[in-house]
Amino acid sequence: MNFRRAFEIPFVGLKTGLHHFEYSIDDKFFTNYGDQDFTNCKANVKLELDKKNGFMLLKFDVDGTVDVSCDRCGNPLNLQLWDEFKVMVKLVDNPDEMNEQEDDPDVYYISKGESHLHLADWIFEFINLSIPLQKTCPPDEMGGTQCNKDVLAKLANNEHPENKESNPMWKALKKFKDLN
Repeated sequence: MNFRRAFEIPFVGLKTGLHHFEYSIDDKFFTNYGDQDFTNCKANVKLELDKKNGFMLLKFDVDGTVDVSCDRCGNPLNLQLWDEFKVMVKLVDNPDEMNEQEDDPDVYYISKGESHLHLADWIFEFINLSIPLQKTCPPDEMGGTQCNKDVLAKLANNEHPENKESNPMWKALKKFKDLN
């Protein structure tokens, strides 16, 4: 079976009402999308499709885990994924024109002649959106970070330029700063 076909729903044959689908996503899913900032993805995506006349309401529930690196110290982290996304899909005669004009990212238009709903790109996007922008080690019992102490010490040492030999160019520029 073609990889992308596993993430297509032939909605024409579905009756009006609620329909449920479930997808297990692993690293193999992301090979067509290039390198990712995470590894070892074990995600479960549940889709509730509410088919109406002329449109469909989609509700994606993303759950699972991914392995990332801490932004601060580089330690490996296992992050929990959880998020919910809703998309309204409307059937129209001119979907390309309507999608260009639509300001709401949660509304998508497809042709009335379309027979399948393609989910792979949405699943890719929603898993990536479920990962926090800042990925840092969690706090320990005392409220401090669990980050690698050696790395934090080196970073702290690099933050204070007084600890290094001063470049004469910076001394000359500092004169301008002191004029104000």
